[in-house]
Amino acid sequence: MAKIVNNSISFDEQEFMALYNTSGTRQGLIDALEEMHGYLGPEDAGLKAFTESCMEKLKAMSDAEYLGMELDSVLDLEK
Repeated sequence: MAKIVNNSISFDEQEFMALYNTSGTRQGLIDALEEMHGYLGPEDAGLKAFTESCMEKLKAMSDAEYLGMELDSVLDLEK
């Protein structure tokens, strides 16, 4: 099972982050989420809030904590 950095990051958040983690870096993931967030409209309020929460958590963590989440392995758990 993937490591959870702290109790404030759920598996759903890790899974969501893993989908957008194409760069493999914390800043790259933040950039990808910010870009996607820009395409969301008022009808996407739930996804918008979820994305904002994920971005806040990524911005608050260090690069070492980000690497500790092992996001590449999160999607492998579903196979």
